Amino acid sequence: MYDLAVMWDWVAFAVRWLHVITAMAWIGASFYFIALDLMLKPNPSLPQGAHGEEWEVHGGGFYHTVKYLVAPAEMPEHLTWHKWQSYTTWLSGAALMMIMYWVGGELYLLDPTKADLALWQGILISGGSLTIGWLAYDAMCKSKLSEQPTLLMLILFVILVIMSWGYNQIFTGRAALLHLGAFTATIMTANVFFQIMPNQRIVVEDLKAGRTPDAKYGKIAKVRSTHNNYLTLPVVFLMLSNHYPLAFGTQYAWIIASLIFLTGVTIRHYFNTMHATGKGPTWTWLATAIIMVVIAWLSTVPGMDSYEESEARALTPYEQKFASAESFEEAFYAVTGNCSMCHAREPAWDGIIAPPKGVVLETEADVARHAKQIYLQAGISHAMPPPNAIEMDAEYRAYIVAWYRDVAGG
Repeated sequence: MYDLAVMWDWVAFAVRWLHVITAMAWIGASFYFIALDLMLKPNPSLPQGAHGEEWEVHGGGFYHTVKYLVAPAEMPEHLTWHKWQSYTTWLSGAALMMIMYWVGGELYLLDPTKADLALWQGILISGGSLTIGWLAYDAMCKSKLSEQPTLLMLILFVILVIMSWGYNQIFTGRAALLHLGAFTATIMTANVFFQIMPNQRIVVEDLKAGRTPDAKYGKIAKVRSTHNNYLTLPVVFLMLSNHYPLAFGTQYAWIIASLIFLTGVTIRHYFNTMHATGKGPTWTWLATAIIMVVIAWLSTVPGMDSYEESEARALTPYEQKFASAESFEEAFYAVTGNCSMCHAREPAWDGIIAPPKGVVLETEADVARHAKQIYLQAGISHAMPPPNAIEMDAEYRAYIVAWYRDVAGG
C-alpha cells in the first residue's frame, strides 16, 4: 500500500543527505582556501603579480600553488570556479526547511504556548525573515563600517542575538535554532552569489578584454570570504542542534545560540593564526571551554511546559484531529506504556536527563502532536523503543498503525 508518510520521510532523508554532502564540500573548500591563503610564502622568482606560493603533499604527489593577488597578466585557458558547493548547500537546505518546518509546521515550527499563529503566518515569518540579515549586513559592508571590520562584526553579532531572541519568541526551540542557522547561512551564500562571484567575473572580463583589473574587487571578495569563515562553525552547530534537546529545549536556548557564535570566532582565530604564523594562541581554547561550560549550564534550565500546563492547554486542530479518533485510546495506552519512561518531562531512565530530541509523550496533547513520528518510529518500524530498553509487543505497534492510518490514511 502506498504510504505518503513513509515516502515523504524518504524524500526528507534524501534531501538531508544531499544537504550534508554539499555542506561538507563547501566547508572543506572554504577552510582549505583560507588556510592556503594564510600559508602563502613570498618568493622573488615568482611571476609578476604573484603574491605568494605554497608547496603541499597529498595523495602521493606534490602540489605547487601560486596566488595572484589581483590577477595574472592574461586569462588562463582553464579556470575552476568554486561556487556550486555554496549554492547547492543553500538550495538543499532551503528545500529541507520547507519539508520539515513548512509542510511539518504544525509539529516542528509553531509553538502554541509562545504565539497564537496560523501555519501560513509562521511560514511567512520563516521565509521572510531570512532576507533581513542579508539586507542589513550587505548595507553595513557597503557603508563606512567596512573600514572598521571589528565594529562591523560586533554589530553583526548584535543582530544575530536579536534574531535569536526573536525566533525563540515565536517558534519551537528546535525551529528557532534551525532558523538562526538558516539566517546566517543565507548571509554566507548571498555573499558568494551577490558579491564574491560578480566581482571575480569583473576581473575575468577585464583580463579577457586586455584591461588591468582593479584590485578593489579582489579585496571585497576576500573580506566577504573571511566573514564566511568565521560564521561556518556556528552554522554547523545550529544545524545539528535539532538532534539535541539540551541545546533547544530550554528557555535560554536563544542565549545558547548566541554564545555559540563566540566559539566560532575563538576556534577560527586559533586556526587562522596558526596557519599564518605556525602557532595559534592557546587562550582561545580556554575561552572556548569556558563558553561551552556556560552553555552546558544554561541547557539545564527547563524550557518546556509542565505536565499540568499540557493537560490544561486546549488542543490545536492538528492535535484534536488525532486525539478524537476512535482508535486513539488504544494507541495512547501503547505509547505511554512503552515510551514515556524516556519521553517524559523528567525521564525515569538512568542516564537520560532530557527527553530524546525534545519529544515528550505523557499527555493526550503530547501523543497527538507527535502522531506521525510515533507512527514512523514505533509503528511501521521498530526504531523505538530501543530493543535493549523494552520489548514492545506487536499488538501495541498495530494499535499505533491503525490509529495513524484511521486519521491520515495510508
